[in-house]
Amino acid sequence: MTERIDRRFKHVAAQGRAALVAYIMAGDPDAATSLAILEALPAAGADLVELGMPFTDPMADGPAVQAAGLRALKAGQTLRATLKMVAAFRAKDAETPIVLMGYLSMGSSRFCARPRLQG
Repeated sequence: MTERIDRRFKHVAAQGRAALVAYIMAGDPDAATSLAILEALPAAGADLVELGMPFTDPMADGPAVQAAGLRALKAGQTLRATLKMVAAFRAKDAETPIVLMGYLSMGSSRFCARPRLQG
């Protein structure tokens, strides 16, 4: 599951530089805009993208991430919509690693057992 990440870090190490990891909140300020930002990040220099999954009670996050998550939720972003966003990104970019960041109230075993989204 870490093949893309491993390849990317080996690539940047071979170039003698540090990797640029960019963070965005899925659905902030809305789904279409955040997908456009996500798709633009690799061309802007991001080596890896950390994609925030909005959650209703992000107590461990700082104020900026909390506010982004609340804006995303208010705009209608869901876990399912976030996973569909990743699928849309992956259809255009098979190489840039994406790491999901968030909270799983359902637990990781149940989350990983969910059927894969089509697309």
